[in-house]
Amino acid sequence: MKVLILGGFLGSGKTTLLLQLARYLVDSSGSGSAYKVVILENEVGREGIDDKLLRGNGFNVENLFNGCACCTLAGELVSAAYEIEKQYTPDWLIVETTGLAYPGLIQDNLAAGIGMESRVCTVVDVSRWKRLLNAMRELFVGQIERADVVLMNKADLVSEDVLRTVEKDIAEMNPNAARIATSAVGHVEEHVWDMVMGVTDND
Repeated sequence: MKVLILGGFLGSGKTTLLLQLARYLVDSSGSGSAYKVVILENEVGREGIDDKLLRGNGFNVENLFNGCACCTLAGELVSAAYEIEKQYTPDWLIVETTGLAYPGLIQDNLAAGIGMESRVCTVVDVSRWKRLLNAMRELFVGQIERADVVLMNKADLVSEDVLRTVEKDIAEMNPNAARIATSAVGHVEEHVWDMVMGVTDND
């Protein structure tokens, strides 16, 4: 089982992008697994909105409620990932984090708890980047510094100058991450998902 941790602040477009990614993984999988993709939702609160959307689109969704998977729910996350691998044997487990989570800590918990390696993809909202960065720089750095790929989402809503500024800021936080402009409301090209999943490099 391969694992992707999908992070990003509230309203960045994670779930909309996740639907496209999950469809792509299911369509491109050549395995006979009945559960090609399992999505593990980490919600703060008792009811998840995103999981209803995902289930409505035919995906298998497990939930973690009332906390963050990088801190208060760390043990539950590790147990859930272990049980998902044992019960469903999917090709991919995608962990969609809360908007306040640090994906790198979740990655550490999975590695330390059950030796599970993972990739990190962080989604940022370029249309609100400057305003949110000024208010929550530490959180943004924490969400980006361990990412393999950063999707600069809502690129259709900003100018090229704004997009370049956001890309420069991200590069300063994590020079090794691939930085890709996306628009969740449009079609994301397959090669972008291949980079997110680590199939191809950012060449």
